[in-house]
Amino acid sequence: MLIIVLIYFCPMFKTNKYCIFLLIFFTCFDAFYNKIWASESEKQILIISSYNPDSHITATNITAFMDEYSALDGKNHIVIENMNCRSFSEAHLWKGRMRTILNKYKGEKKPEFIILLGQEAWATYFSQQDYVSSDITVLSAMGSRNGVILPDNSTKYSLKNWMPESVDFLSPQIAKHLNGGFVFDYDIDSNIKLILELYPETKNIAFISDNTYGGVSIQAFARKEISEKYPDLNLILLDGRHHTFYSIIKELTQLPEQTAILIATWRIDESDSYFLRNAIYAMMGATAHIPAFTLSTIGLGYWAIGGVTPNYQDFGKNLARQVRRLQVDKNSACKENLVTLINNVLRFDYSKLQQLNLHKSDFPDGTIFVNKRPSLYELYKYWLWGAVFFIFVIITAYLVLLYFYHRAKKLNTALELSEVNLREAKERAEESDRLKSAFLANISHEIRTPLNAIVGFSNVLITEEMEKEEQQTFFDIINTNSELLLRIINDVLDISRMETDKFFFSFEKSDIIELTKQVIILIKQTKKSTNEIIFKSEFERLELVTDVRRLQQVIINLLLNAIKFTENGTITVEIIVDKPNNNVTFAIADTGIGIPIEKQRLIFERFEKTNEYTQGTGLGLAICELIVERWGGKIWVDPQYNNGAKFIFTHPIELPSKLVQQTH
Repeated sequence: MLIIVLIYFCPMFKTNKYCIFLLIFFTCFDAFYNKIWASESEKQILIISSYNPDSHITATNITAFMDEYSALDGKNHIVIENMNCRSFSEAHLWKGRMRTILNKYKGEKKPEFIILLGQEAWATYFSQQDYVSSDITVLSAMGSRNGVILPDNSTKYSLKNWMPESVDFLSPQIAKHLNGGFVFDYDIDSNIKLILELYPETKNIAFISDNTYGGVSIQAFARKEISEKYPDLNLILLDGRHHTFYSIIKELTQLPEQTAILIATWRIDESDSYFLRNAIYAMMGATAHIPAFTLSTIGLGYWAIGGVTPNYQDFGKNLARQVRRLQVDKNSACKENLVTLINNVLRFDYSKLQQLNLHKSDFPDGTIFVNKRPSLYELYKYWLWGAVFFIFVIITAYLVLLYFYHRAKKLNTALELSEVNLREAKERAEESDRLKSAFLANISHEIRTPLNAIVGFSNVLITEEMEKEEQQTFFDIINTNSELLLRIINDVLDISRMETDKFFFSFEKSDIIELTKQVIILIKQTKKSTNEIIFKSEFERLELVTDVRRLQQVIINLLLNAIKFTENGTITVEIIVDKPNNNVTFAIADTGIGIPIEKQRLIFERFEKTNEYTQGTGLGLAICELIVERWGGKIWVDPQYNNGAKFIFTHPIELPSKLVQQTH
């Protein structure tokens, strides 16, 4: 552009030599400027994710980062790599995975920024200093400052018994290459002080950590803090590397007196099995008499009394702002440290504090309370004010005249109501007794079948010699029946919690399109099915306020049913928005054996099955119906579908505010 303008104005000069000189100068300048701009646009931002079981949180942060970076006019190309980390048992493979990723981005492909999401990615990156480049700007998030350096030449078996020292990842030796990010700072000391303040007779701390990098690193930090600051306390390690879900419950039942439990994390056990909240509920049942506290909000709201925990949040947008700040001011990384420590907050279960005769005023400002229901006055204060004013203005003149009339009427109504309530209570008691007997008969039958298989084949393996192939067959049968037994127990626990109003919902905004796709991918990976699963929706993204875990549970149950009764067929999952009726409709259709029309309503009853010889308790669809009805939806079988079975359930687009308040 400058060259064109110069040529246009050249005739204004008295001689052409000045024009020629300026033409050469601006030509060189324009070429240099274009080269610099092109090199800027070719630079990359490399995001390395641990891809741990919290993949939903990771995906949310990455999406928020990309949106905010684009909104801030960022030009760099964003590349995402996953380490696919799971349990600590495979930690000996992580350095190789990180090295493979870093080797892909050398030379001209070397990124300007590396963003490490997750503790595994952060620890693995800084555990191999020979691959760390000082001229790459590094940021991190979703990790703790207290970690462990992964050893060289480690194996799955050596890692199981490895007791590493805790390392501060923000120390100058390690953090010299870290330019920004958001880091958790778990506070063992404050939690121990809290335990001793509420339970001064405590002599033992039972520390629960799982078979993940986070579990190993926070355990190492706990060993260091307690040995240095509380040498009189006996630390009992309940380590997920050495325990399965069943063995750790046995250990919990054998804890000595004057013990307090400190929960760090529990997702993966020794067998690499991944557990949801049902596992924590089972632990809670085994230690109902022992006080429990939490380092990471796990167990809070139903098991733990409270704890000093990080103020968890999404960091995607703030990471993007830090990156843009470092890009705009090239020297900002030298001028100041952009690493931000996430502050801790004191959290308590309000209902458990009431059992300890403690009150909200006994704790400092900023303490967060869960399970705290607002008082009647807080709920209805405006209504009460209006009612008092109305009564004062309108009813005062008639109060004396109507007093005796209302009193007599009230007594009569109370007597009638009492009679009705007594009759209903009697009928409920009789119905409850009948249901209890039916329940015990059904559940004993369902539990006996897998137990017989487990015991029978176990005895055969012990008493008889056989070839390895035959042994493996028996092992598979035992494992299948063990999973069936666990699924039966989980279903029974869910049913009992729903009936006793201990089944809480946690609503949040979620993209249900992405959620459904993730469930389908999970089913395809875990169930070696010969069926084709098809997903249909006119939307690429659809946000809905829902309980993510419960929605996943309903979809998974319906998909597993479809797979069970379909062979070499097609399963179709479809999401339809019905705005006039304020509903999102989920339809799961298969080309299987179908359901007789006379049983399409009965299958939602407990222990009802279309085929008594198929595996399962008959509780799955009953649980689905209870969940769907709790959020205000409906579930049914489409009677007009003739190619198999088609289940349909609805979810309100906008939940009633009263429902959200009650279930949080």
